[in-house]
Amino acid sequence: MEPFAHRGIGQAWLAAAGVPVVFRTLMRTIGVGPGVPAAEIDAHRRLLLGADSGRAFLRIMRSFERTTDKRRRYEAAVGSGAYPVGLLWGSKDPALPLRTYGVQARLAARLADIPTVPAKHFLQEYVPADIAAAVRELTQRSDPDT
Repeated sequence: MEPFAHRGIGQAWLAAAGVPVVFRTLMRTIGVGPGVPAAEIDAHRRLLLGADSGRAFLRIMRSFERTTDKRRRYEAAVGSGAYPVGLLWGSKDPALPLRTYGVQARLAARLADIPTVPAKHFLQEYVPADIAAAVRELTQRSDPDT
């Protein structure tokens, strides 16, 4: 999502995303595999662009605070133990590689391991049953009554 955060570059990427064949190619390269139908990818595109041609999306991308203070606050929240935290990582994710971002997330959450699934960036399009099982396991582990 990094390119979208920069003025000029973000608008150019968004314009390219407005072209269905370009968006599908980008999504298949980074986000999903060949088994995801074009109609589903097109739904992602429509949600991204919305009624305002993507202006709201660009505002969101530009509003992320990437300061050291903000990172520490996020790490404190996920590592506090105040609530259950789990990870499930796409081992084929080119946007957020496991060796870099997965390890950072594991360390921040103070977890022993990083469960992975054979997926790219949009896990929900590949392995919805694995996601459901991971959520079920996390809730059962954190709720002694289940």
